[in-house]
Amino acid sequence: MDKTESLLTLPTPVPTGPTPTEPTAAAGPPARGRRDPAWVRPALAALLLATALLYLWGLGASGWANSFYSAAAQAGSQSWKAFFYGSSDAANAITVDKTPASLWLMALSVRVFGLNSWAILVPQALLGVASVGVLFATVRRWYGPAAGLIAGAVLAVTPVATLMFRFNNPDALLVLLLIGGAYATVRAVETASTRWIVLAGALVGFGFLTKMLQAFLVIPVFAGVYLLAAPTGFWRRVRQVLAAGLGVVVAAGWWVAIVELVPASARPYIGGSQGNSILELTLGYNGLGRITGAEEGSVGGRGPASGQTGLGRLFDTENGGQISWLLPAALILLVAGLLLAGRAARTDRRRAGLLLWGGWLLVTSVIFSFMSGIFHAYYSVALAPAVGALVGIGVTLLWQRRAPGVPRWQALAATVTLAAALAVTAWWSWRLLGRSPDWYPWLRTAVLAGGLAAAVLLVVADRLARRVVPVLVALGATAALAGPVAYSIQTAATPHTGSIPSAGPAVEGGSGPGRGGFPGGGRMRDGGQNAPGGQNRTDGQFALPGGAQAPGGQAPGAPGGGQAQGGGQLPGGGGQGRGPAGGGMGGLLDSREPSAELRSLLEANAVDYTWVAATIGSQNASGYQLATGEPVMSIGGFNGSDPSPTLAQFQRYVAEGKIHYFVGGSGFRANGGSSASQEIAAWVAETFEATTVDGVTVYDLTSGQEG
Repeated sequence: MDKTESLLTLPTPVPTGPTPTEPTAAAGPPARGRRDPAWVRPALAALLLATALLYLWGLGASGWANSFYSAAAQAGSQSWKAFFYGSSDAANAITVDKTPASLWLMALSVRVFGLNSWAILVPQALLGVASVGVLFATVRRWYGPAAGLIAGAVLAVTPVATLMFRFNNPDALLVLLLIGGAYATVRAVETASTRWIVLAGALVGFGFLTKMLQAFLVIPVFAGVYLLAAPTGFWRRVRQVLAAGLGVVVAAGWWVAIVELVPASARPYIGGSQGNSILELTLGYNGLGRITGAEEGSVGGRGPASGQTGLGRLFDTENGGQISWLLPAALILLVAGLLLAGRAARTDRRRAGLLLWGGWLLVTSVIFSFMSGIFHAYYSVALAPAVGALVGIGVTLLWQRRAPGVPRWQALAATVTLAAALAVTAWWSWRLLGRSPDWYPWLRTAVLAGGLAAAVLLVVADRLARRVVPVLVALGATAALAGPVAYSIQTAATPHTGSIPSAGPAVEGGSGPGRGGFPGGGRMRDGGQNAPGGQNRTDGQFALPGGAQAPGGQAPGAPGGGQAQGGGQLPGGGGQGRGPAGGGMGGLLDSREPSAELRSLLEANAVDYTWVAATIGSQNASGYQLATGEPVMSIGGFNGSDPSPTLAQFQRYVAEGKIHYFVGGSGFRANGGSSASQEIAAWVAETFEATTVDGVTVYDLTSGQEG
């Protein structure tokens, strides 16, 4: 056997465990007792170093990335109350529309290193490096170091993973926690350990505190694998899984209980809910509403922000280049691995691992493919660990079947399956690269030619000279990974801002680099967000569902004003804006940095006010807050559709002198939601005199009433 074959050969199989009546100690020696070959540690160190370089390189170019979360991290660095609740501002008017665990890491970093882009984004990159390491450790335990290295490498260069580990959405922490849950499940299955399976539940529960119900998609998979394969009696397995469920409830529920029990008057409003309830947010807007599309107060639902549902969603124009490069290969290798496992014993670890990662991939893929509510392409990063694990496991399992002593028909079947997986991967990479025909067109041809050549040569590898086999393996690996590596490098080299980022170059009929947009829309002329259904306007604004105009759009007859859904006039749209460094206002999906003149105005006498300004929409508010470092009230939360504050509450704040300025910005309603922001804007316009500061409409709420 040559060196290349030895690297991909599994160690001696670990015993699969005792019968249900035997003690758990009979499950065989711990996997950690194996001694890895000398090449493993240097290879792992190289993988982690390369991953760190990819994720940290030029990280500061993205600025505040998603300013919605950056502003909340800034607020949490100033106020422990804002830190705990995940408030959008340090004065605790309203929270973000997610649970706050991912904000905690960023807020602590800002407390230590100060408010800057690197303090916000470096924790995300380090979470990515840790995810690659934990995935390696998880896969290695049952399938050997080669499988672990392949799995980690695939995760590292998956374009959507590169994107999200360089961005400040909650997904980075969620991925690490779920991989940690898989590791704990693997350890639990080895010895029927109550401690480890409860830890798996606790990690998933903490995942809930990161991105709510999405974390729970893996629960039936983790529980099912443990119930099937743990080497102990049935009823003990049931009790242990119930204990793990309790771990989920405790890890996720303590924060929810506190938020629900604290009087509403003593905490910020729960952003994203219509009833100021974290339970409503969990089950509605961020829960079942994502499945059914019934998300009251959202701007998506069954509209263009969701894209087309169905089995092809993960392969379509918006999602394919993010996650699907090795997805067909992962499915092929999953089926092949399960066939190899055959009628193995109940406790067979080889089959248990395939079911663990295969179940993760299939359950999450089906939910993502058919959910009718808001779905964005970057959600698919949750699939990347499972794709990487299945590729690593499948390749090593099939390569092992080529070893001496294996029946010839089995070796041939394994070889043909590997070749087929490689050929399909090369063909699909060719298709994906073809969606950006002007972006390095030679790469598309090279990937297809190299992949097909390697697949053909693999079938006849036994007839080739032994020294040719390492070259063949290198050619196949290069062809399989060239597409995602190129996309990942392009992603790392491109600044990304806004709420809906997208990895890779611009694709025909989809979004491009930098700021992502709604599926199906064309690019705006200034590189900003796409309009739903491609409804771009020639003036740089974009239309919204139901005819509403985006924040910042001009409404006829309203000086500097925006237009609400149904035609209601709103004050202070802020005109066309002048780009990220100009004096224009932000919008629904991204913020704009205010001009120096406007920033100076807001900072004047800031200590005399609870909020230096109020404006409609969290992204709009975040730009002013990050620029000034002072609390800015986000009226209506992210979409401007939350009933916080009500008109009466806002009028009381103004009467008490707590808010200095109202900065123009339009809100709108979609899928229902509150009209409070429109009522506040109309009252401000009727009551106070408007002034314009560098193209932005501003109302001084302390200057007395107009007329």
